[in-house]
Amino acid sequence: MIEYLNTAVILIIPILTAIVFHEVGHGYAAKLLGDSTAANQGRLSLNPIAHIDPIGTIAVPALLYFTSGFLFGWAKPVPVNYNKLGSPRRDSALVAIAGPLVNFIFLFIWSILFAVSVKMQSATLYSMSTFGIQINIILIALNLLPIPPLDGSRVIASLLPPRFAYQYERFSFLGFILVILLAVSGIFSQYLSPLLNDGTLFFMRLFI
Repeated sequence: MIEYLNTAVILIIPILTAIVFHEVGHGYAAKLLGDSTAANQGRLSLNPIAHIDPIGTIAVPALLYFTSGFLFGWAKPVPVNYNKLGSPRRDSALVAIAGPLVNFIFLFIWSILFAVSVKMQSATLYSMSTFGIQINIILIALNLLPIPPLDGSRVIASLLPPRFAYQYERFSFLGFILVILLAVSGIFSQYLSPLLNDGTLFFMRLFI
């Protein structure tokens, strides 16, 4: 029982920090750029409950993990009123990129903790920091794909003429289906494997 609890902690802490801070990053960037919608709705909270989506945070990750061994999910999207942003097209891209940027910062945080785990010879912190590095690499790599409604698609949409951007973003619902199909089919694993393997080794060695 203790072993299962230890494994749960090793997995849950990196997953929750990666997802929660990713969403808070979007919301905080929007607030800095003129839209306080997320702040007014309590979505800048670090309480995971405020960001959990029953389907994206629980059901889909569990389904993918047990059917393909691939772990992917999403939190409840942070509400953004793009009309309140100072420069809607430019700022929408900045809000989108803020989430992956937070995950990139966490790569360094987990790298430092990995170095600490080696020095302290802590098996639990070693496993947790290794998984922390991996889950943040996964979130960055996937969210930057130009598939609506992933963050990368927001950046692409900001560069397109408004008429084409509107049509492009209309595929958000189909985008989720495409993401799940790519994950189940193993295509995502093939795309991620070199990034995950090389990236994990790089950040594990960064501060050692």
